[in-house]
Order: sequence, then structure tokens, then C-alpha cells
Amino acid sequence: MTSGVQILEWRDGAEVRPPDDLAFALSDPRTIVWVDLAGADPAVLHDLADQVGLDPRAVEDALTPGERPKASRHGDQFFVTCHASELVDDSPQLHDSRLVLHQVSAFALPHGVLTVRADDRFSLDGVRDRLRERPDLIAAGAAGLIHTLVDLVVDSHFDTIQEVDDVAEDVETDLFADRLPSGRVMQASLYRLHKELVHLRRAVLPLREVVGTLRRQFGESGPLAADFDDLYDHVMRASEWTESLRDMVSALFETHVSLLDARLNVVMKKLAGWAAVIAVPTAITGWFGQNVPFPGNGEPLGLVLSLGMIVALTLVVYVMLRRNDWI
Repeated sequence: MTSGVQILEWRDGAEVRPPDDLAFALSDPRTIVWVDLAGADPAVLHDLADQVGLDPRAVEDALTPGERPKASRHGDQFFVTCHASELVDDSPQLHDSRLVLHQVSAFALPHGVLTVRADDRFSLDGVRDRLRERPDLIAAGAAGLIHTLVDLVVDSHFDTIQEVDDVAEDVETDLFADRLPSGRVMQASLYRLHKELVHLRRAVLPLREVVGTLRRQFGESGPLAADFDDLYDHVMRASEWTESLRDMVSALFETHVSLLDARLNVVMKKLAGWAAVIAVPTAITGWFGQNVPFPGNGEPLGLVLSLGMIVALTLVVYVMLRRNDWI
């Protein structure tokens, strides 16, 4: 079998040994076949496209990285492309995004499904496990395979959103802690969250249209109608959760700026208060330092008077400022 190619085949609901001929596997009306190209040579897909008649535009979309999630019909075939997500924290920079998107494309054919991936970093083992747990998905043919695949992608978004939500809650806790983390660390954390959510929205929001199209295509009157309705509900929940998190991160950033301004005002207020306290002895010593006669000039009495005035007036100013919470 070609490197990067895996084939699963079911006959009468039971998994059987698949043939090595991809084109024959996808055209055999007695079976349901799943062919997965994960990091395979693009020439394999082009050869297979010529044999089974895949639409050239869909083939181009499947091989183009960063393609927008979409669902389209081409004759008796149906094409879907979407992105799974995960957080990978391997960047040395705190502000770098941890979000990694994995593009997954699928061709729903009359007797099977062909999936195309750039690599195998996003595992599709969950698809096989779910198909084995639910034979009715196999009985539904390509619709069952497509539903299981997209459902796994949506679940990956839920896991990612939950992790981002947990990080946002940690940032919120640090934001209102007694001792605020350094401004650079907090700003980098908030920027990273915002950046991750922007990229995640590009993968999650278009899924509403994709799943809506799949529901109209496969789920309106078929045996999987309830499953596609449930899948659409999950996509809507993921979209709404992403939107609410984006609003939360924006609110956290604005709150952080407000707290910095408030803390700066407190510092300036305290500095102004202490400046007023220090101004009293400065004025008195400056006055007594003038070369003019004054009571006690040149005598110990003068030192006692100056020290007494410094201490008394300083205490008065300090008490007044302390009562008004200026220092």
C-alpha cells in the first residue's frame, strides 16, 4: 500500500480486509470504503481523481493549505473541508499563539469517503472507534462517515475552547489579585488569548454554514436526521462560546488598562501627599536658613523652635492627608 494511505472497508456492516486498489475500493457498490490520505504524495490524489472522477476544483481546495471551511456538491459527489484545532504550548515567546489548525478535507462518494490531510498530527482514530460503536453510521453509508468526521472536528474545537476559557479565568484571577503581575506579562497573556480566539473563530464560525449544508444534504429525511441536528447544535454552541470568550478577553484587556490607570493615580496621589509633607520642613529650614535675625537666632532656642515647628506642622499635614487617604 502507498505510504500515507489507509483504507477501511465494510461489507454488510462488518469490517473486511480492504483491497490495495483505491479506485476499485471506492467504486465497489457492495461495500462502504474509507480511504484516508494523510501526508501522501499529491500525485496519489491526482491519479485517484482521474480514476474516480473527482472535481478538479475540489482537488485543488483539498491540497491548498489554509482553505476556508466549505461544503459543496459536484455531481454525485460532495466535498467538505474544515479545520480541527488544538493548543500546543511549545513557543518560547509568551505572546505567540499556541493554536494549531489541522485542515481535513473529505470527498463523499456514492460508495465511500476519501479524506485528505497534509499530515497525521490530528488523529482520526476516533472516527474508527465511533464507527465500531455505532453500526448504524456504517449502514448510512457516506453520510455516516462524513457525520462522524465532522463531529470529531467539532469536538476538537470544544476541547480547545475549554482550554482557552480556563486560561482566561486564570488571567481574570491574576488581574484582581492583591499583587498585580507585571504589566508586560499581563499584556502578553491577553494579546495571546485575543490572537488565538481570532484564529479559532476563522475555523469555528464557517462550520455553521458547513454543517447546515450537510444537514440539508444528508439529514433532513434520512436515518441520521437527529444526529445532524445534534451536530448543528454543537456547532452553534461552539460558535457562541467563542464569541463570548472574545468579548470576555476584550473586557479583560479594558479592565487591565483601567486598573493600571487607577494604580497610577493612586501612586501619583501618594507622591503628591508625601511631597506636601516634605514641603513643610523644607519651608521652615529654608526660612531659618535666611541671613536675617529671628527669635533664637544663633542660640539653642532657635534650634528648638525650628525642630518643634517642623515636627508639629509635619504631623498636622500627615494626619490631614492620612484621613483623606492620600498617603
